Amino acid sequence: MFYHLLYPLTKHVSGFNLFQYITFRTAGAMVTAIIISLILGPLFIRMLRKYQIAETIREEGPVGHQKKAGTPTMGGLIVLAGILIPTLLWADLTNFHVVMIMIITAWMGLIGFMDDYLKVVKGQPRGMVGRKKLIGQVIIGLIFGLALLFVAPEGQYDGTTDIPFFKDYVLILGFMYVPFIIVVLTGSSNAVNLTDGLDGLAIGLCGLCFFAFLGLAYLTGRLDYSSYLQIEYIPGAGELAVYCGAAMGSSLGFLWFNSHPAEVFMGDTGSLSLGGALGALAILLKKELLLVVVGGVFVVTALSVIIQVLSYRLRGGKRVFKMAPLHHHFEMIGWPESKIVVRYWIIGALCALLTLATLKVR
Repeated sequence: MFYHLLYPLTKHVSGFNLFQYITFRTAGAMVTAIIISLILGPLFIRMLRKYQIAETIREEGPVGHQKKAGTPTMGGLIVLAGILIPTLLWADLTNFHVVMIMIITAWMGLIGFMDDYLKVVKGQPRGMVGRKKLIGQVIIGLIFGLALLFVAPEGQYDGTTDIPFFKDYVLILGFMYVPFIIVVLTGSSNAVNLTDGLDGLAIGLCGLCFFAFLGLAYLTGRLDYSSYLQIEYIPGAGELAVYCGAAMGSSLGFLWFNSHPAEVFMGDTGSLSLGGALGALAILLKKELLLVVVGGVFVVTALSVIIQVLSYRLRGGKRVFKMAPLHHHFEMIGWPESKIVVRYWIIGALCALLTLATLKVR
């Protein structure tokens, strides 16, 4: 909004020329997101407590988590406000990439909201039926894939994706492109959802991922930098840096309230929308395969659940881990919750730095 309203006034006030720069608007979006989160946080938490929208803890979970029962949930609404409002204020709203990422964020947030609503308001412990949640994710993945092929600026998305560490090769997906996008989007959203089990864990890791994608978006959208680094130039993709700045700021702002001991949980409203956003960013930047690196902790967490389920079913009830997802296994062997979270953040930071390093290792 600021870009459209204030930048045209440059001919009258030269200072408004700042609004043409993605770096300036990214910083503005980040600061705005932090402020919005810090202002809305206490208001939302009081409202959630007033209407008794609180977390219920599963009996089969770690014993130490029972004390968290009654903590307000659906705090993902704070996260969404911290992302969408600054993006609307600071980004170029005619940009295809910005429009798509906002639609996917809102759609995934709506699925998560419906799931949370059924759990905490309607008293249905399982929330939305798994297949209905999956259908919603598949539908937006299908729409997204078709939009990239037929609506995106000509030639930007042709059914190929970059291969990390190789500058002269791309993966040609052909007719599998749309199914590939659906898998990336649903897998990413569900992996973040599975990781959201300890205070501050998922939101901190998401902030680190958005930091990495901010760098990738800015470089991919610059012809000079992308040519120097020999990565594919995608016109307009640099505007995604503004979105990433808002997402980083929102993550930091929410972490203020979600750090141990958490005053509010983000619920599926936050985790599904953030996971979907990370998957969409990877797709829009043609870095889907690199998502495995930047979101390495999320990938390992999802794999731990898959391994546990397969082991239980195929080996007559035998388990590989004391409890899945993996962070609960570490709790069961005696690691304090705060230590697990910080160690995961350290690994997440290493994954983000490794992701950016791949731009030179080609």
